[in-house]
Amino acid sequence: MSKIEVKNLYKIFGKQPDKAVELLQKGESKENILNQTGQVVGLRNVSFSIKEGEIFVVMGLSGSGKSTLIRCLNRLIEPTRGEIFIDGENVTDMSYHQLLRFRRERLGMVFQSFALFPHMTVQENAEYGLKVQGIAKKERERKACAALETVGLQGWEKNSPQQLSGGMRQRVGLARALANDPDILLMDEAFSALDPLIRREMQDELMALHAKVCKTIIFITHDLDEALKLGDRIALMKDGEIVQTGTPEEILTCPATEYVARFVEDVDKTKVLTASQVMKKPEPVVYLKDGPRVALHKMKDHGISSIFVLDKNRRLKGLMMADKAAEAVRKGITAIEECLEPDFGRVDPNTPVKDLFPLMARVQGPVAVVSEEDRLLGIIVRGSVLAGLAGGENEND
Repeated sequence: MSKIEVKNLYKIFGKQPDKAVELLQKGESKENILNQTGQVVGLRNVSFSIKEGEIFVVMGLSGSGKSTLIRCLNRLIEPTRGEIFIDGENVTDMSYHQLLRFRRERLGMVFQSFALFPHMTVQENAEYGLKVQGIAKKERERKACAALETVGLQGWEKNSPQQLSGGMRQRVGLARALANDPDILLMDEAFSALDPLIRREMQDELMALHAKVCKTIIFITHDLDEALKLGDRIALMKDGEIVQTGTPEEILTCPATEYVARFVEDVDKTKVLTASQVMKKPEPVVYLKDGPRVALHKMKDHGISSIFVLDKNRRLKGLMMADKAAEAVRKGITAIEECLEPDFGRVDPNTPVKDLFPLMARVQGPVAVVSEEDRLLGIIVRGSVLAGLAGGENEND
C-alpha cells in the first residue's frame, strides 16, 4: 500500500466550482474557464501515489499549482473534488477535530518564510507544536532538544531567531516539524529564500537527515536542479495538472511532452546521471585461475587493451593491461596476480558522472563499477559516458 494516494483531485477558486469542473472535463483550458466563468483552476484531475520513506518532489513554474497541491494534502486548502488517502485513511472525509489531530500527530510542515516566533527562543520555537498538543513541559523540552540536535543546532537553544543566519532559522523550522515525530514532512519552497551556498548546504543536510530518520517527504520547488538533486521521484506540474511523474533520470532522458523537454533541455546531465546509468556490461573478464596467456587471447579477440580480473565469486582483484600480459607470456609467468595493474579506477554505482572525469583522466584503462561487496557490476569507458550523456545506447562503444 502506498503511504499517500491522491485520486482525481480538483481545486477551483470561486463561487461556481462545479461549473468549472464540468468545463474542465469537456477539455476547456484554464484560461478559457477564467474568461467564461471567472473561476480560477488551481488543480485539475491530479492523481499520484507516494511510497513510504520517499522524497517526492513537486515542481513547476509560478502558478502551476504546486503550493495549492501541498496545502490540499493537509486541507489547509479544501479540495473541490477528489480523494486523499494517507495510510489508507481518507483525509477528505475527516471531521474538523479528526483533521486537527491528524495534522498535529502525523504531519509536519516547513514553510519558505521560516514562520518562527521572534519573541520565542530557538528552544521554544521547536517546542511550539508539542505545546499546542498539550505535551508536558519536560517531555516537550526533551523532544525539542533531540530535534535541534538532529538538525545541528545543539547549543543554540537559548538564542533568539534574530541571532541566527537564514539557514539556521530554516533548521529551527525543520526541528519544530521533527519534534512532533510526524510520519510525513510537507516542505513548501523550504529553501527558496536562502542564498545559493546556504541553499546547497541545506539540500545536503536534508538528504543526510532523510537517510537518518527516513521520513516520507513531499518537497515543493520551482528549481529543477534542486528537484533533480533531492527527488526519488519528481512530479512536474503545468496549469494545475501533472504532466509527468518519474525518476530524475526518466524526466531527463524520456520527457513525456514538448513542455517537459523544454523544461529540462539546459540541465547539466553530469550532475544527475550516475555511474550505473552509463556503465557497460563487464565483458569480457578473466579469473584468477586463468593465466596471462588467456587474458591476452581474450583482449586480442575483443580488440581491447585491458581486462578486469575476478575471483570465483566475481569479486574484483585487479586490472591487466595488454603490454604487461604480453611481457608475462614472454617471461613464462603463469600466475596472473604477478602482473596486475596496481592503480586503476573503481567507483560505486551512485557516483555522479561529473566525478568520473578527473578519475578517467588520471588512470589507464576503463573504470570499474563495483558493489559494496567489491563485485564487478560494470565498466565505464569514455565512449559509454558520452553515449549516456547523449541519451543513446552504449553497449557497443
